[in-house]
Amino acid sequence: MSAAYVQKAYKDLQADASCKSMLKKFLTKEVVDQLKDKKTSLGATVKDCIQSGTENHDSNVGVYAADTESYTTFAALFDPIIDSYHKGFPPTAKHPTPTFGTEEQINAFVNLDPEGKFIVSTRIRVGRSLQGFPFNTLLEKDQYAEMEKRLKEAFNSFEGELKGTYYPLEGMDDATRKQLIEDHFLFQECDRFLKSAGGYHHFPTGRGIFHNPAKDFLIWVNEEDHLRIISMQMGGDLGQVYKRLVHVRLHFLFTSITWNYLLILRRFINLKTVATYIQKLRSFMVLYYLFCYKIHQI
Repeated sequence: MSAAYVQKAYKDLQADASCKSMLKKFLTKEVVDQLKDKKTSLGATVKDCIQSGTENHDSNVGVYAADTESYTTFAALFDPIIDSYHKGFPPTAKHPTPTFGTEEQINAFVNLDPEGKFIVSTRIRVGRSLQGFPFNTLLEKDQYAEMEKRLKEAFNSFEGELKGTYYPLEGMDDATRKQLIEDHFLFQECDRFLKSAGGYHHFPTGRGIFHNPAKDFLIWVNEEDHLRIISMQMGGDLGQVYKRLVHVRLHFLFTSITWNYLLILRRFINLKTVATYIQKLRSFMVLYYLFCYKIHQI
């Protein structure tokens, strides 16, 4: 069934002139023939990886890794997509050794806007996944529950400014839900691309939100990655935001979505902008491959 699905997906994508996804570009007839019968040790097929892009022809990328082995078992598809998306990361390229940096490097991060003229808020997000578990596409209900159990034990070990409370989505009361919505912390089943990839199987089992009382340290459990660890605060003190993140000693393996493959750590800065500088900002971001999510003129 998987092989037949992949063959049909290839034909449908090629027949749709409006589709511009990377999946369409790199899922060639040769790649289909090479991968259609392969499986990872956890049972992932190429069908699991391309299902979202097959159902949503308006996808930009169109693939989700189903487990860590997907990147190697289905390398004929993933390698050119990763290389193209990141504008140069061929199969021969290697990730640097994972590290949070030396003490000297960490201390080099400073307040980027001490007078508060330009930066509204600063946020750093790290995506991590638990070794030994597949990604959301293949996770079963009991695996979600097991992951949540392990993570709650880890959260209970946090001390100092990281110590906080875990709020499971399953069985959440209305008052807690309302507060998390007001804090902009709550996530829901609202992404059709992730839904098509199987990211909402058994929702809300195994999903939840952890945060400290100061609400400057937050962890999403099984939103898209197994973990999204977030350090944030108002203003431009990048050093303080990063140091808080470094205190977290959870060691996990991969992120689950292809466009996070090289972006294990993401930095977000909310800037105050004026109309006369918007075009300069756009040009700067294009030059350095940065993303601008929203622009609100003042």
